[in-house]
Amino acid sequence: MNIETMTTSETIIEEALESMRPFLRKDGGDVELVSYHDKVVKLKLLGACSTCDISHLTMKAGLEETIKKMLPEVQQVTAVE
Repeated sequence: MNIETMTTSETIIEEALESMRPFLRKDGGDVELVSYHDKVVKLKLLGACSTCDISHLTMKAGLEETIKKMLPEVQQVTAVE
């Protein structure tokens, strides 16, 4: 996602992801914001996160919780390939 064309909401989501990246990178993974539309965030898990058996826990307990805490309007966070 191009930082120069991001909306305020997308910037907040990116800040939430940035706060989680050290934990993901420690295990060889990362995350990318694909889109934010109609209160739904779509993320792409990268590196080790894309094949990890517990990536669903990372998505729900880590990423989704952090994003919703920083941007309460978000209704859903999903992973895309």
